[in-house]
Amino acid sequence: MTEQAGLTDGGADLSFEDWIAAIAARTELALDRALPPADEAPAQLHAAMRHGVLDGGKRVRPLLAHAAGLAFAAPLATVEAAAVAVELIHAYSLVHDDMPEMDNDLLRRGKPTVHAAFGQANALLVGDALQSLAFEVLAGADTPRAAQLCALLARAAGSRGMAGGQAIDLASVGLRLSRAELETMHRLKTGALLRASVLLGAQAGAADSRAIDALDAYAAAVGLAFQVVDDILDAEADTATLGKTAGKDAAADKPTYVSLLGLSDAKLLAERLRADAHAALARIDGATLRLAQIADYIVRRSH
Repeated sequence: MTEQAGLTDGGADLSFEDWIAAIAARTELALDRALPPADEAPAQLHAAMRHGVLDGGKRVRPLLAHAAGLAFAAPLATVEAAAVAVELIHAYSLVHDDMPEMDNDLLRRGKPTVHAAFGQANALLVGDALQSLAFEVLAGADTPRAAQLCALLARAAGSRGMAGGQAIDLASVGLRLSRAELETMHRLKTGALLRASVLLGAQAGAADSRAIDALDAYAAAVGLAFQVVDDILDAEADTATLGKTAGKDAAADKPTYVSLLGLSDAKLLAERLRADAHAALARIDGATLRLAQIADYIVRRSH
């Protein structure tokens, strides 16, 4: 399959599995083009950046951006820039999260974490450089809405979004959070960037305020479901399946949906959130099949 095959028409002729593969392949190529070559000075930093971004991950955020862009006839090149930018922000967050001061993990996507392979100082710089590169890519998108899209992503990544959620997470180790407090933490830490992925794709196209409201409800459901399933997999799956250290949340005494609700009720919550996502999409007039399929994929994934 070529890079462009099946995507100019939204991949309507592809199965969901083939569409995922096509978007992942396209995103990998676009990330490869956006990242500096590994042999360009400073070579160690650039090699570490590529290590932290390429050859791994589910690319859920680019999938969401492309699916939302499809629903609102967004130009493919603009959606691709948004998908690359949000994935670079996500990658930077993982590089920093894995460091000893945060989650202290040595394995990510089946390979050594950036600080394990390149050292802690380089890992800090990798995160900084990936964040800068994300906004360089998005600001360069061929759309009059580039500034608006950059502002949306910046809010999602900052203290009122992903970074704020991580701060709450760090402060909550060993504490017994209420369900409302846990949801607040994860709507920021995980959900904010997933929401931004959806809205970036939609706002690159012709989404109106009514559609944005429905997409907000969809994104809130899938964002929370993603974290609930992450907590379930951390409790159930092994390290080889996950590509990262299994059971680390329990070992670190972190509050999770499994520790709060129990495994069975956590699974029921994930299914309820999947239903909420589908209900939100029913309010939208557009090609929302891929968004619905992603909701199913997020809840029913095995890694």
